[in-house]
Amino acid sequence: MAWKCGDGTARLQGRLSLNPIVHIDPIGTVLLPLFMIFGPSGVTRFAIGWAKPVPFNPANLGNRWRDEMLIAMAGPAMNLILAIVLVGFARVAVIFGSGETTELFLQMAGLSLLLCFFNLIPIPPLDGSHVMRNLSGMSYETYWRLCQHRFILLIAIVLLLNIPGVRWVLGFVTEKTLLALMFCFGFPA
Repeated sequence: MAWKCGDGTARLQGRLSLNPIVHIDPIGTVLLPLFMIFGPSGVTRFAIGWAKPVPFNPANLGNRWRDEMLIAMAGPAMNLILAIVLVGFARVAVIFGSGETTELFLQMAGLSLLLCFFNLIPIPPLDGSHVMRNLSGMSYETYWRLCQHRFILLIAIVLLLNIPGVRWVLGFVTEKTLLALMFCFGFPA
């Protein structure tokens, strides 16, 4: 999206790629998920991880306010599109009578929707924080000072997800959106 908005930073750094290897973050993509899977049994089994963010230079954007919003919303939009495609595949699996495949596609669609809504939480480094910054009129300087404390903010996000109300809202929105998509594809009620 940044490239379409006039910024070639990701392309110049070799990050404009669907190759997952260029997006791997050693800690967020490898170590933390492995620790959560194979770590001590007392560690929460809620998995969290991340990849390297795709870089962009706001100075290269034609309309900074609009373009930053488009860039921030590209990830959640892609998760929504992926969920729609997966529900479509699930519907095809129903037609062919494959219950296990249907369930797998629906679970993957649910996960994609959960990631969509999770990334809209307005806490840095999540995409929702960029939207919040633009809508609130927060200065770049204030936002970047806030982003310097990413590790603390990530801990805050994990703690936030352990609050039953937050988990309930994420689960509710995810479930209702999945049910709406299923309805649109003609799944029986």
